[in-house]
Amino acid sequence: MKYLIVCLASFLLVSCGATVNYDYDKQANFSQYTSYNYFPNIESGLSDLDDQRIIRATDSILQQRGFVKTENPQFYINFFSKEFVSNSRNTIGVGIGSSGRNTGIGVSGGIPIGGRTISQKLTIDFIDTKNDALFWQAVLESDFKERISPSQKQLHYLNALQKAFKNYPPK
Repeated sequence: MKYLIVCLASFLLVSCGATVNYDYDKQANFSQYTSYNYFPNIESGLSDLDDQRIIRATDSILQQRGFVKTENPQFYINFFSKEFVSNSRNTIGVGIGSSGRNTGIGVSGGIPIGGRTISQKLTIDFIDTKNDALFWQAVLESDFKERISPSQKQLHYLNALQKAFKNYPPK
């Protein structure tokens, strides 16, 4: 039973995909960008652990696509995040009622389930190192449970970033 609950929770976490919006410079020659690195002083607003999760996932995706991480890159990657915590909107309804002879009495209430949710807006910028100009940007909006395991969080970032980089470079 415990295994079934963990599988269901993982499926729900993964199935709640990120929404991605893109913007880019139409004059940019994307074929010239083959090497990257991260901005030296990223201030993402996230914990150092989450920063490392995002960097590992980004490295994995970009290196699979043939990009090279180097000390003298053609573009820098910067990312930052805004997070909002909200209570679960899911409830279980409990009610007691009585009816008869044109009178009725009822009591109802909702018990919140599922815990609190974090809504995250993650912005990823690609900046040309020669011109110091932004040439591509993705904004990911996603939700995840406040109390997820580190491995589930890594999977969340990997799936979200794969979706973000799916259409890079733009056609």
